[in-house]
Amino acid sequence: QVQLVESGGGLVQAGGSLRLSCVVSGRTFSTYGMGWFRQAPGKEREFVASISWSGGSTYYADSVKGRFTISRDNAENTVYLQMNSLNAEDTAVYYCGADTTGWGSRYWHQYTYWGQGTQVTVSS
Repeated sequence: QVQLVESGGGLVQAGGSLRLSCVVSGRTFSTYGMGWFRQAPGKEREFVASISWSGGSTYYADSVKGRFTISRDNAENTVYLQMNSLNAEDTAVYYCGADTTGWGSRYWHQYTYWGQGTQVTVSS
């Protein structure tokens, strides 16, 4: 069974930074595309960023481009999301997902495995 565990969320002031981590159990992490999605209260889950299995391709939502950076360490079975210049609109529960096709889709329904989420709250 593949398990994903996110960490690194918390309360931060506007303009601040956080780094989210997602550790994936199992031996097949290096074959998965990985994505970060977020869901604010009353809103649908939305794409934030994704990365291909090799790390060679990364994708970002327009709302976070230039502020967030996704990366991965296949030796540590971990994907990261560095979030800078945070604002109140970034407040949400952040989820990491594993895309077994390896590409790192922008569409949440193409992800097979999910973590439990980590809360990010940005105070203005």
